[in-house]
Amino acid sequence: MAADYSQQLVQLLTRLEEWLPPAMTEADWQAHAYRWRRKDTLFGKLGYLQAVTHTSKISFADLQHIERQKNLIYDNTAHFVAGKPANNVLLTGARGTGKSSLIKACLNEFAKQGLRLVEVDKEHLTDLGDITDQLAKRPERFIIFCDDLSFEDGESGYKSLKSALDGSVAAQSDNILIYATSNRRHLLPEYMSDNQSYVHTKDGEIHPGEVVEEKISLSERFGLWISFYPPKQDEYLDMVDHWLKHFDLSPEKIKAAHPEALIWALERGSRSGRVAWQFARHWAGQQ
Repeated sequence: MAADYSQQLVQLLTRLEEWLPPAMTEADWQAHAYRWRRKDTLFGKLGYLQAVTHTSKISFADLQHIERQKNLIYDNTAHFVAGKPANNVLLTGARGTGKSSLIKACLNEFAKQGLRLVEVDKEHLTDLGDITDQLAKRPERFIIFCDDLSFEDGESGYKSLKSALDGSVAAQSDNILIYATSNRRHLLPEYMSDNQSYVHTKDGEIHPGEVVEEKISLSERFGLWISFYPPKQDEYLDMVDHWLKHFDLSPEKIKAAHPEALIWALERGSRSGRVAWQFARHWAGQQ
């Protein structure tokens, strides 16, 4: 009878484990990158860290014609890894210009020195408190990575991110920084009607509208802003050349690819590092 109860208890615990998020093992902590996931459980949606086994191999040398941006983020990350003061970073600007790639390059550059990357989706930003509680206990240095970040009015993650950056009664842990990318400078949509909340009094004093102040308050909590711009035509072709060399094409084939690379960019309505990479994969595959 006791054996039957023991077997039933084991079966019950096994089923319960299927509903619970997996616990991090010491082997999982050897990974260089993680994603924050959520799982439906008997207790609602619970979040957990998931180790990423295959990460991007892109390096700083692969990113062309953004030297100022590379230097800024390299220095900030080097200071952070060394235990010196460093800033949270907001990377904004044209699409495909290397914002996300720079953060991945930071991981490859500094992983051996203890840097780790934790990717958090926008809809999971309300879990930032739980995430930082887990990471603060670790000896590694963590960058929380929020890619393609933007908010619509009323989204809950907006307030959570503001609090995590600067505003919570709890100080941000010394081993955690937040790096975010966005195509929007202020992360929120801005409307002409927002300016109607500016009031001009009889004595000439101008009172800034609270709506506008709220919309710029989040981006201002990032200590370092890095802006990106579309490359010029010759810069775009340099990027194409770099990636075609990466695929071991001869100088003759690389030069012959230039007219097609320009047409490729024209059809997509933009020149960028991403477009150059996509063209290079297409062209190299045809050779």
